[in-house]
Amino acid sequence: MEQEQIKELLLQSLEHERGGVKIYETALRCVINDDLKEEWTRYLSQTRNHVKILTELCQKLSIDPQQMTPGRQVVGFLGNSLVQAMEQAMKSGKPEAAEIVACECVTLAETKDHADWQLIEKCASNSSGEQKKALSEAADQVEDEEDEHLYHTRGWARELWLQSLGIKAVLPPPEERQHVTTAIGAARAEHSRDKTSRRS
Repeated sequence: MEQEQIKELLLQSLEHERGGVKIYETALRCVINDDLKEEWTRYLSQTRNHVKILTELCQKLSIDPQQMTPGRQVVGFLGNSLVQAMEQAMKSGKPEAAEIVACECVTLAETKDHADWQLIEKCASNSSGEQKKALSEAADQVEDEEDEHLYHTRGWARELWLQSLGIKAVLPPPEERQHVTTAIGAARAEHSRDKTSRRS
């Protein structure tokens, strides 16, 4: 494996998780729904822990967690752009619209987070020795939480949009009610909500 690219992946992932803290802090200022607020408050705490896990992982692998790379700068820029989008929505739109924008921003951020941790897990399975152990331990601590963050928030974004369109919404979304943590589970949850909606 390309060790420089592993280093780049970890530094970008760390930058993205740091940006994720700011994204959740801003999203919580947009949120109206109490269930969503509770969920995102938990995700913010978990994201702060992910920053700690990645910082420690970098240190274990003799990577300076403060090192800036061009790729890391781009990741930071993207995270700040999502924060600015939410701030703009709060200033210029209705609270319900800002909540939807926040859901979309969190979904975009969690899509990259999810991909990063999948790549870290792939690096672990293709490594050996101390590197394998360090990467595996980090991925094992985080991967299920990242799955939940992505699939649940995506469900919230869908249902809040449906509500805004005057279409019957299921809140909290079935992804949350069914404690979904896999792509298959998310697909089943969405399918079950569609069947329920057709019956009502």
